[in-house]
Amino acid sequence: MSAISLAESESTVATLRAVRRGVRRRQVLLLIALGALVIALFLARALLGDYRVSFVDGIRMISGTTIPGASFIFMESTLPRACMSVLAGAAFASAGAAFQSMLRNPLASPDVLGINLGASAAAVFAVVLLGWTGMPVALVAFAGAIAVAVTIHGFAGRGGAATGRMILVGVGLAAVLSSVVHWVLLRADIYRAQDALVWLTGSLGSVSWGEVARLGSVVVIGLPLLTVVTRQLGVLGLGDDLAAGLGVRAHRLRVLITALVVLLTASATAVCGPIAFVGFLSGPIARRLTRGRTSIPAAALVGSAMVLAADYVSAYAIPGTAFPVGVITGLAGAPVLVWLLIAGRRTIVQK
Repeated sequence: MSAISLAESESTVATLRAVRRGVRRRQVLLLIALGALVIALFLARALLGDYRVSFVDGIRMISGTTIPGASFIFMESTLPRACMSVLAGAAFASAGAAFQSMLRNPLASPDVLGINLGASAAAVFAVVLLGWTGMPVALVAFAGAIAVAVTIHGFAGRGGAATGRMILVGVGLAAVLSSVVHWVLLRADIYRAQDALVWLTGSLGSVSWGEVARLGSVVVIGLPLLTVVTRQLGVLGLGDDLAAGLGVRAHRLRVLITALVVLLTASATAVCGPIAFVGFLSGPIARRLTRGRTSIPAAALVGSAMVLAADYVSAYAIPGTAFPVGVITGLAGAPVLVWLLIAGRRTIVQK
């Protein structure tokens, strides 16, 4: 190799390293900004409301000091709801972003492909027809999500067309399960149907510290694992055969990601129901913030911020009336979805 070619190669390598350092710096700054937003919304949800608590008093109550009146509201209502908002938002959002990236389709979130509906249909069946409540309903919802994921993979099979078949099978299952939910509700008396509808809408109104601890354990384990395994998804874009040549087993990677997605989605749905649009929108919003790159941590922070803000609005937007958090995410999510579609169309036209 001549001296000129060697110098050009070194210059190209130096340029690529500078670009990669710039990308990493922007991602770190973005994660810091999103983390600061989540912390600010968390403090607002936990400390501000009908009964305001100072930051110092909040620390004292967490450390064990009892303040008459304030301790019950803070420790049994606002603080666990704030913690659950962070965990549920991160679980739904990271699962949605991973599924959309794996299937290379922005519509392929777990709620569109029927995984959330599998949990919902099983839980509604248990509540309305069997009269179950509490932990058995959560376990049945978890089993329903797993059954849908196994069915999707069973019908999708292997090979390069597996991702397309997964989307088709998932959309078909979602339609069937939606019909099942409506059929069960039609057979229910008005009281059980009302309980089931509150759960189907997505609500944080009755979360407990035990549920926070269970979902927190799942998120602490599942979110880092999902972040690590999704780094190999870029290789799948080259095709299954070429990915296998590079040492990546496409089918095993899809099964592993699906298992983690089901773990996060089913655990969050079993506690607070399917909160609309969080898994569907967090991934596209995070990709726009990262300039087209899939970032599971960024999507998780976006999801946490969405649920925290929606839960605060649902509790205090109309004095004396508390809506399920899913009502607010549904109302706010529809315009955001339209904006993303218009922005994406403009980007395509400009190219």
